[in-house]
Parts: sequence; C-alpha cells; structure tokens
Amino acid sequence: MRYRFLLLALLVVALVVVPPFLGLGWQYTLVNALIAALFAAAFNLLMGQGGMLSFGHAAYYGLGAFGVLHVMQLIEYGDSRFPTVLLPLVGGLIGLVSGLLAGFFAARRSGVYFALVTLALAQLLYSLAPHWSGMFGGEAGLSSMRMPSLGLDFGSNLQVYYLTLAWTLVCISLLYAYTLTPFGRLTQALRDNEQRVRFMGYNAHATKVLVFGISAMFAGIAGGLTAIANETANYQIFNSHVSAQVVLHTFIGGSALFFGPIIGAAVITVFTFVVSGVTHSWMLYLGALFVLVMLFAPNGIGGVIQAHVQRRDSLPWRRLVAPYAVATGALVLVALGTVFIVQSLEIVFSEQYRAAVARTGQYADYSLFGMKWALFSPLTWLTPLLPLVAGLLLLRRTAARIRELWAGGGDPSACPPKVPGATLRSRA
Repeated sequence: MRYRFLLLALLVVALVVVPPFLGLGWQYTLVNALIAALFAAAFNLLMGQGGMLSFGHAAYYGLGAFGVLHVMQLIEYGDSRFPTVLLPLVGGLIGLVSGLLAGFFAARRSGVYFALVTLALAQLLYSLAPHWSGMFGGEAGLSSMRMPSLGLDFGSNLQVYYLTLAWTLVCISLLYAYTLTPFGRLTQALRDNEQRVRFMGYNAHATKVLVFGISAMFAGIAGGLTAIANETANYQIFNSHVSAQVVLHTFIGGSALFFGPIIGAAVITVFTFVVSGVTHSWMLYLGALFVLVMLFAPNGIGGVIQAHVQRRDSLPWRRLVAPYAVATGALVLVALGTVFIVQSLEIVFSEQYRAAVARTGQYADYSLFGMKWALFSPLTWLTPLLPLVAGLLLLRRTAARIRELWAGGGDPSACPPKVPGATLRSRA
C-alpha cells in the first residue's frame, strides 16, 4: 500500500512539473488525456462497479459541454460573473439531472436491453441537436471564449492544463472515495447479484438510478472541461463513436480495476496522438491494439499489472527475465512486419499513387523507411513477412515457456476468473 501511494505521488509530481517543458501539441494532448481519463473513470463507475453497460454515455458528456458553453457565453457578454474555474460544476449539475432522468427509464431494464435504451437516448440527442439552434447551435454548434478568473487569463494551454489537472485529480479522488463507502459496496453487490440485493430489502431500481446519475455527473464534468479546453462544441459530441471510445478506453485499461480505465484512456490518447502524426492508418493500428488486448489480456493492461503485483513474491523473476526479453523482441519483429505491410498498402492504394499509375501506365517504385521498393518484387514482400512469421513463432514458443513459469503463480494475462467477487480495495 505504501509503494502504491508513493507511485501515485510521483505520478502527480510529474504531471505538475513536466508539462511546462513540453510543446503545445503535447500540452494539448495531455489535456485530452486527463479529460478522457476522467470520462472513463465516470463510465466505469456505472459499468465496472455497477455492472450496467451504457452505449450512450456521450449524451451526458455532451450535455455538460453545452451547458458550460452557455454559461461561458453569459460571462463573455457580461451577463454573469460566474468564475471560470468553477464552470465544470455546471456540467456536473446538468449531467446529474439528465442522468437521473435517463437512468429512471433505462434502469427498468438490465443487460443488453439497458445498453440499447442508453444508446437510443444518446442517438435521440444526436438527431435532435442539429435542429435545435437555440440550445445546441444547430450544425455549427456553440462557441465562446475563456474569460479571466482569479487572476488567471486562461489564454495559454498551460493554464488550461493545470485547471484540467486539478479538476481531474479531485474528481478521481472522489470516485475512489466512493468505492470505499457503504453505498459503493452496495453498488458492487448490485452488480454481483441484483436479486440478492432485493431480498436484503434495498430498492434496486432506485440504487441503479442514483449510480447512473452520479456516473453521468462526473461525465458532465469531463464534458465541461472539454468545452473549456476547446471553447466550442457541436452536435457530433453526441455521436455514438464518442460513447464507443470511452468503452474502448475502459476495456483496454481493464474495467475490473479502479485505475484500469484511467490507464487505458491515457495510453490510447497518447498512442493516437503519436501514431496519427505519422500515418493515416492510425485507426487500423488502434483496432489491432484492441483486438490483441482482448485476445491475450482480456482483463486489460491494468489486469496484467495487477496480476504481476499480486504474484510478486511467488514468481521466479530471474527465470522470467529471458522469456520476457525474447517476447519483447518477438513483438518488435511482428510490429515491424505489420507496419511495413500496412504502410505499403496505404501508399499503393492512395489517390496519388493511383493517379500516377493512370498517368504513366506503370507501377513505379515507392519510398518507405528511406528505401525504394518495387511493388511486384518478391523481395519487397518477403522483407516484412520474414520478421512477421519469425516473431509469431517466437511468441508462440515463448508464451508456452512463460505459462510454465507462471504455473505456480497464475497467468500474467488474466486476473482471478471471477473478478466481481474481489473486494473493492483489491479492485482499486
């Protein structure tokens, strides 16, 4: 426990000290990562702890953003003196109210029907927003400027970053404290066995509605921070891909752990920023990452970390060093082969290359990794296939060796088979 809090303290210090030395692009990416982490933590309160999968959480995220923008416009035109630093509270209030209303209807169903109701409510907003200009600004959306508050002008990305960091740390701390309360344990019990909760005399429907509202409240705060950071929002914020993105973050990080979705959101946001800057096929790599995590680490990145921490005293670490090193090298080989093939196909199927072929009637060599490659040369395709196949074979053999070494201490790709039975402290 002491090392865990020490690690968290070091992380917070790094988040405070490092950003001033980064460029504007990285500062903006960190702002997005913090907002995504808060949104994922809010969503995981509903799904990971409450057992209610929502496909429409973008609704409360978006309503919080539009609510904050309306107040920002009032401040900008001098009709209000509401402090800018407290604007996320507006998003949280709107998220809470809308979440309670939506949860009242959605919580009457469970399982896939609950998920479909939440999706339908979000899609209703998505369809309505472009036509309600007074509330959502039509297709153009709403925009406003951040106004000075408490001696800060919020004219720089750095000031916005520290405001986002402060709100994210406070909200995540509150969400963690929630898991330690009696109602937090009731939320977990509701997920594990709703029928038993009813037999104990609790109102399961009212509990689910309240959990839904609290989750929507923190999602609204995240939406409010997005509005402050971007100074604009349009109806696309209600799009289903926003809801799908938070689900992706949660599952990649691991919904069984409190910090799992936070890790997933941060990793994916940074991954997207780095990869999208060098290739147009970044969504393909993101999809491949998700598939790999679901296949080989179904409890997410956080689950892998937790498994190693839990078995730290029983694992043969010295004997694992070599297999882990070989597995890392094999992954590099697979990654190199995959990147070569994907980038080659991206170039060959690009409009520029096809236009050149139509103009000259020849399939010219293309440049990749500082070298020229002939499209129909066997060497061109053997170059990525050899490391790809070798890496896969190495991974297969190394995985078997790692499983043998873990035989007395568990599987590194999985947590206990029935995670819902774990205590909240172990989940955190």
